[in-house]
Amino acid sequence: MVLLVGRKRWHSARMGEPRRVQMLDIMRYDRTYSPVQVRLGDYWNFWWVQDAPGSVYKRIQLESGINPVAVVSGSDGARRPLIALRSSPWKAGQESTPWHDEFDLNHGHVRYFGDHKVSTLGPVGTTPGNRALLEAWNLHGSGNREDRLLAPPLILFRAVPVWRDGRRVDKGHVEFCGVGILERLEYIVQRDPGPARGGQGAATFPNIVVDINVIKLDANDEFDFSWLDHRRDSSLSAEEALEGAPEAWKRWVNQGKVALPRIRRRVLSSRVQSRDQQLPEPGTLDEEILTRVYRAFDDNKHAFEWLASRVAEQVLSDSGARYSEGWLTRAGGDGGMDFVGRLDVGSTRAQTPLVVLGQAKCVAPSSSISADQVARVVARLRRGWLGVFVTTGHFSQQAQIEVVDDEYPLVLVPGRVVAEVIHKLAEESFKGDVQALLDTALTDYPGAVTHRRPEEVLTAG
Repeated sequence: MVLLVGRKRWHSARMGEPRRVQMLDIMRYDRTYSPVQVRLGDYWNFWWVQDAPGSVYKRIQLESGINPVAVVSGSDGARRPLIALRSSPWKAGQESTPWHDEFDLNHGHVRYFGDHKVSTLGPVGTTPGNRALLEAWNLHGSGNREDRLLAPPLILFRAVPVWRDGRRVDKGHVEFCGVGILERLEYIVQRDPGPARGGQGAATFPNIVVDINVIKLDANDEFDFSWLDHRRDSSLSAEEALEGAPEAWKRWVNQGKVALPRIRRRVLSSRVQSRDQQLPEPGTLDEEILTRVYRAFDDNKHAFEWLASRVAEQVLSDSGARYSEGWLTRAGGDGGMDFVGRLDVGSTRAQTPLVVLGQAKCVAPSSSISADQVARVVARLRRGWLGVFVTTGHFSQQAQIEVVDDEYPLVLVPGRVVAEVIHKLAEESFKGDVQALLDTALTDYPGAVTHRRPEEVLTAG
């Protein structure tokens, strides 16, 4: 996808302001090496982006897959300013490029193969690219801040084809794919994709592969390339050069690997909702209902399970499937299961029943349900079962991300939905009397509790 840059941003760049490039912006990598023009046609000029006119810094080039910029001698010692990585997906699997790099930028992960080939003589670190990655790994994987301060950032690019004058052009354009930190390095054996030699079958060769954590950039998903000027400036110490780094990079330098999960780039799905989206709007009747529910069951949380099972019934039935109530589990030792139901999917002549396991959490609306609490429910699900998590609170962003990313068969029902459903049930069955519905939950709860295996609900009448 080609992302064009607006006129205002283009002109401000000409005036010498920071050279900001957005994730997935495409650059023209032209062999003229001219840093004067900001744009070449519809695309950023790579040479202007990486090296402002008149600079004396070591040039960043993308001639190879792994492109380490020459070491500079800073006031506090030698450091490699950066390593530029380029992947060429359209060449993957060829004899000249036997690697299949994986780019999952929405989840902040790149798996990148070293540059050892079947024709390379010597050990894995013989090639300049692999040697640079192995040196970088010693710094990226270190527990000392002083090492991480010197660690070269990985600047990621991916070769992309573009259409020019009605024809596809495969070479000369790269897509900016962010800034990375080495998270893992592994020694592997690869198979040569070329033809078998001497009737011996496909040859193998050693190599390395690295897992890269692609970090968050700024709020606009942009990166200021002028930070790399600071990294290449030998008059600056590593500490001084750090000032212009992305905040995520600074956090990693200061905290180490513990920060990696929190600084990883993630493009949130539309299914991930904010706290405010999961709770009723302030001052509304639904907010009052949710508060009443929480207060009614705060001292009798097990009775809330009865109400949660009715909310789950309504939510699942709205999908068009037929939900049948099962039972509530006994208090204590439920292991992430509070109620059981059955969902019949399909028509009356062609349908299949699914076990529904439900978890109910009556907490203050301001309280957040963590990823660990959600995982506890998921751990109880068997193949073909469906989970429902009903709460008067809201789900943390991480909990929602894990459900979406891992494709868990789990329906999350936050406080806003609970309030809306209770409001509807009260109108339909209790003439709008919410308190009557809550009283029914308190009185009917004991009779709904039983001890049965969840799969028995499939044969229940």
